[in-house]
Amino acid sequence: MPDRDRGAGPRPGLQLLWLLARSEAWNVCLRAAGATVSRSRLYRAASLGYVGNVFNAQFGIAVRIAALRRSAPTETPRASVLAAAEFPIIMVEAALAALLSFTLVAPLGIPWWVPLLCLGSAAAAIAALGRFARHRREGIWNGLAVMRGLKSRNRVIALVIVTVCAQIARNWLILNAIGVDASVFDSTALLIGMAVLGMLPVGPSLGAATTVLILGASGVAVTAAAGALLTLTAAMAALGFATWALVDRASRGTLAPRPT
Repeated sequence: MPDRDRGAGPRPGLQLLWLLARSEAWNVCLRAAGATVSRSRLYRAASLGYVGNVFNAQFGIAVRIAALRRSAPTETPRASVLAAAEFPIIMVEAALAALLSFTLVAPLGIPWWVPLLCLGSAAAAIAALGRFARHRREGIWNGLAVMRGLKSRNRVIALVIVTVCAQIARNWLILNAIGVDASVFDSTALLIGMAVLGMLPVGPSLGAATTVLILGASGVAVTAAAGALLTLTAAMAALGFATWALVDRASRGTLAPRPT
């Protein structure tokens, strides 16, 4: 037990690292799309969206976009462009999930060729997205501008890799701390499962439901408890980030939107 307690500290910290890296990836995409909003203002808007993520990923994205448009209406593109700017990040996340999907073969019993199919499809989709972004530069399609430059695209890929590594490490620490004998592969499979099920309106029960689905063989009660703890640490990090945002906004006197 003492050994497990020593790993307790980094868990919310790893989730906070995910929030910061994900926010910076969003910042890179928005700047490529023409946004001039400051990083601190963008991070504050992102923090509110991450609280929404606890309930549903799509709801969280909508909250982020609404908060940013409200606080910086003249320094950001239209809401439709902001929504499109999320797509390159999602595509990179999907490609990494496809690359690591072999971890689902054992727990879910899927055929060995499914990960190869997913990887090939993801690679083709990213290549097609890059070509599409180079030829479509007006309106909503400007949200894909980050895919046009190698430097900005590589920055997004690097930041998404950081987010994935942070999530896998957090999963591994929590699972083993609560008594689930989980490997790094198990933690990776759990991350992919949560990403897939997160597209459904599962709500705060996502962590417990996915953990039981992926690791239920280790015992339903203990895996459900681990999933609940995953949700709790995510909520703690999101609330901590949002608290910083509120304090920062109040200290700067920017609770109201800038005049147009």
